[in-house]
Amino acid sequence: MKKAINIRMDETLLTDLDSYATELERSRTYIIEKAVSTYFDTLDEMIADKRIDNLKAGKTTLVPLKEVFKKAGINV
Repeated sequence: MKKAINIRMDETLLTDLDSYATELERSRTYIIEKAVSTYFDTLDEMIADKRIDNLKAGKTTLVPLKEVFKKAGINV
């Protein structure tokens, strides 16, 4: 189920949105959903890079898989 949200947008950005929607014969909602989804992919990459950097810098430690299974009560 889709939920409604309200956003405020710069007029230039809104004009661009309307241009894309018209050209592609799609709704504003469709264009915004696709844009946000694509941006979330970028954010996922940024988070992964940050986690790798933290691991390399020693700010994060790894837990061996056997230990994870043991704590979860899974016999391997």
